[in-house]
Amino acid sequence: MLGELMLQLQNPNTQWVLLGTMLLGMTSGVVGSFTLLRKQSLIGDAMAHSALPGVCIAYLLYGSKSLIWFLIGAVVAGLISSFIIQVMINHSRIKEDSALGIIISVFFGFGIVLLTYIQHNGAGNQSGLDDFIFGQAASMVGADVQLIMMIAFILLAITAIFYKEFKLLTFDPQFAKGIGIPSAFFNGLLLLLIVCSVVIGLQTVGVVLMAAMLITPAISARYWTEKLSSMIIISGFIGGFSGVMGTLLSTIMEGMATGPLIIVAATIMFIISLVFSPKRGLLAKAIKLLSLRKRTAVEQIFLSFYDVAEGGNLGDITEDEILIKRKVSSSLFQYAISVLEKKEYISRAKTGKWMLTDKGIEAGFELVLQQRLYEMYLMHEMEFAHLELKTREDLHLASISNETKDQLLRLLRIHDRVPLLLPESAISDRRMMINDL
Repeated sequence: MLGELMLQLQNPNTQWVLLGTMLLGMTSGVVGSFTLLRKQSLIGDAMAHSALPGVCIAYLLYGSKSLIWFLIGAVVAGLISSFIIQVMINHSRIKEDSALGIIISVFFGFGIVLLTYIQHNGAGNQSGLDDFIFGQAASMVGADVQLIMMIAFILLAITAIFYKEFKLLTFDPQFAKGIGIPSAFFNGLLLLLIVCSVVIGLQTVGVVLMAAMLITPAISARYWTEKLSSMIIISGFIGGFSGVMGTLLSTIMEGMATGPLIIVAATIMFIISLVFSPKRGLLAKAIKLLSLRKRTAVEQIFLSFYDVAEGGNLGDITEDEILIKRKVSSSLFQYAISVLEKKEYISRAKTGKWMLTDKGIEAGFELVLQQRLYEMYLMHEMEFAHLELKTREDLHLASISNETKDQLLRLLRIHDRVPLLLPESAISDRRMMINDL
């Protein structure tokens, strides 16, 4: 299979197709990043379906197959459809998603009617227009790829030149208007880039799948970074890599179209990003959730030990007494016990029962005090609005004023929630201050 692939790569036509699909993927990934962030994912789908009647009308007017005329017809049709969408949104009660659905259905239906008419009219079967439905990369020749390459480089150059303007319009359009950026012009330019990106991919990927080519690399890249510049680079790489992989697979899988295989490769990249990206991936989230559950279990079991010991049972604490206070699974309970033993917060007697060590009692006092002070804060949140606490860990006695500290400790005593258990050898000024309130 490897030998067959190397033989195919020596074919000039395969090399042209490989270069064309790589450039298509890169351009789609770069432009698609802005489309995704502007929440216009369906725009690409609308433009792709709208391009079909433009291609058919261009064939009827020109009389023979010409990629440049097909592209011009597709661009004109795409711009007309986008104009109609904006008119429907601005001058009627139709929402954007409904307008997009209407345009996709109407233009694609009209394109199929024209395509059927051409196919039954003389030499229509040799027009090659049916390649624009699902794509047929193998039908591209050197001249087609050169045209796609030229358009792709122009689109990438425009994106690089006006990167700052597109970034501002994407994240803060009101600020962009305020500093004098001509928003209407750059919105129109970005729409033109989307239309051109869609159009150059029609022969390779087809009308039906072009929207996936525009959005999938961008979604994949979004999982790996928080920066727009990095997202654009990663999206372009994923799109180019998907184009190359889809083309290589189509050369060794006889009878398989290149376009669908490119989308399959892009989808595989998306799945990898979805699962394995370091911050947003499902695996990373699962690991963080498991870590949180373990940390919470350790804390809850430790609090239960302190509660039982606070009630007077210092040295014969059983598992049942702990689990009555706070229920956790058996595996998490065993994990929490092992952690607390390693920290020397608890020790186990020969009878199998546990007891809190002096070190554990003191650490437990600090934890319980912080938790109960936070409870007081939540009960009287309006009185402590200036603290703006979000979690219990945000409550640090050392960082709040003495007046606020005294107020919280006074509430703790009023509600009879003062921690009672502390080794006599480690009575702190904090405990004395609580008793004096």
